[in-house]
Amino acid sequence: MSLEIDKAVCDQCGTCISVCPLDALELTTELRVDVAKCIVCRNCVKVCPVGALRT
Repeated sequence: MSLEIDKAVCDQCGTCISVCPLDALELTTELRVDVAKCIVCRNCVKVCPVGALRT
């Protein structure tokens, strides 16, 4: 299982970044997940206001 980002829906608000315990999310020109760091805790999925993240 891995984290998926729907880039068409993501509004790049950064809410997900603040709840990631392992700093696996990064926002540069778009939101990206470092799959080597991500433990799929789903914290980001739970707080995303637009539903752009899923597992």
